[in-house]
Amino acid sequence: MATQRRGRLKIYMGYAAGVGKTYKMLEEVCELDRRGVDAVVGYFESHGRKDTIAKTEGLEIVPRKKVSYRGAVFEEMDAAAILARRPRVCAVDEFPHTNVPGSERGKRWQDVDALLDAGIDVLTTMNIQHLESLSDQVRHITGVRVQETIPDWVVQRADEVVMVDVTPRALLHRLERGVVYGPEKAQSALRNFFRESTLVALRELALRETAYEVMHRMPADPAPRAGAAPDSHTGQTRHKILVLVTAAPETAMLIRRAKRIGDIVGAECFAVAVQRSGDLASLPEAEREAIERQLNFARKLHIETRIVASEDIASALVAFARLNGVTQIFLARPRRERSRSLWFERDLAQSIVSLAKDMQVVIVSEREPDVRP
Repeated sequence: MATQRRGRLKIYMGYAAGVGKTYKMLEEVCELDRRGVDAVVGYFESHGRKDTIAKTEGLEIVPRKKVSYRGAVFEEMDAAAILARRPRVCAVDEFPHTNVPGSERGKRWQDVDALLDAGIDVLTTMNIQHLESLSDQVRHITGVRVQETIPDWVVQRADEVVMVDVTPRALLHRLERGVVYGPEKAQSALRNFFRESTLVALRELALRETAYEVMHRMPADPAPRAGAAPDSHTGQTRHKILVLVTAAPETAMLIRRAKRIGDIVGAECFAVAVQRSGDLASLPEAEREAIERQLNFARKLHIETRIVASEDIASALVAFARLNGVTQIFLARPRRERSRSLWFERDLAQSIVSLAKDMQVVIVSEREPDVRP
């Protein structure tokens, strides 16, 4: 029996609302439809933009499903209807969207994955600020923590990523003309997210990410990188990064940073918690839940997690690193407000640095959000 062909995923990436991602996606659907390809629109948001709405004329749009939640009715993409319809290509707007509770899947990217598994090619859209590993950088730039994010590995599995770009000045002109939002919302956007300095920084981030996505899809360079041991079978570099997982809130930032760097240099990542008993059962409830949350977050990003039994955190961590060929250990610099544990964590970092002389120890500070007017 023939294996089911997995669909191809194409992502139209932008740096802000209004750059033209949805328009470009629908433009491609129109071209496919003109060529006789069985293409449908599974979901799109017009935001009242006349040019975008006009692009859907003559296209088949799969009706949305209605989901009741807390006395209200919401509309979501009907993935089941699309799967039953089985088009060759489906356009799905707003890839990072979180579905209403009660939906079959929690995230729209999971719905898209089901379409791809069924052999349906998908065109979709997203902005750079929704990429999980960039969450801290985006918060630093905008002062806002993005709530809806997509794991990096989901985007990396895309067959194609297209950057939809306009200059910040041109985007602001669109906003002022009422092309992006209505007058009231446009004025609010200009005072907040749509400041020119913010848009410039986000655009630079998006351009760098697109360049990385291109590099990610190129054949690997067989020459080993300086400072890292080559793989004995392939001759390629084998970087490995280890993250120390604690209950501290900055651990999530540390995991994102390690994953981001790991993806860029092609490194395998480990997230390791060190506990006396080798499990979390004996910890106070709040601490146990915090560490479990960090470990689950690491797993979500496809990072291998371990819990190591030891009373000596530094020795156990370095021993694990050495046993697994780790080249870099990532530690979080504690926040100043947690002064009671500051000296302990400084001593721990110093102990790890002393023991891990054959590795690079990276102490990462969390960026403060940029809230300048």
